[in-house]
Amino acid sequence: MGFFRMITLLVALVGGTLTSQLPEFAQQYRQRLGGAIDALHMVLSDFDYDAKQTGLNRAQALQRMAQSADPFVQERVKSIQRVQHRYETLLAQRSAMVDAGAFRRVMVFLQNPDSDLIEAAWQDYEPAVPTSYEGLVSAGMGVLASLLVLFGLRQVVGAPKLLGRAAKKQRASQS
Repeated sequence: MGFFRMITLLVALVGGTLTSQLPEFAQQYRQRLGGAIDALHMVLSDFDYDAKQTGLNRAQALQRMAQSADPFVQERVKSIQRVQHRYETLLAQRSAMVDAGAFRRVMVFLQNPDSDLIEAAWQDYEPAVPTSYEGLVSAGMGVLASLLVLFGLRQVVGAPKLLGRAAKKQRASQS
């Protein structure tokens, strides 16, 4: 096997292996997403319960708290608003991922992932052998993309003259 063929095989294997992990990572991210949504829901539910105990809904409670002169209470308003915004954002992302179906889920995941969830998923990520159709197709796309990049680089750098059969033929004809 020639040098370029070995490099081609290696690049294809690495590219396919890396991209085959995208569906698995997206799946682990979805699990984290569900956990984060549950945790945020608990925070908002507790706040809503406290507000209801005083005859208020969430918006009314936040409005009343915002009028407080106490800096701690004003910071708590901002905190609950951030929780609510993140909760709504993550709910929308989960809904988009559910609606997307198997192949589009990875694209939805890549469009606007939550950086905290990405980091947490990455810390606990365990690669898996792609056994789903989605994982196998993703691996195939990675192989093709890797080969296209390699062949593009080969053309730009002029490697065909150095690595291919033409170089051998040229040396043989010069002898």
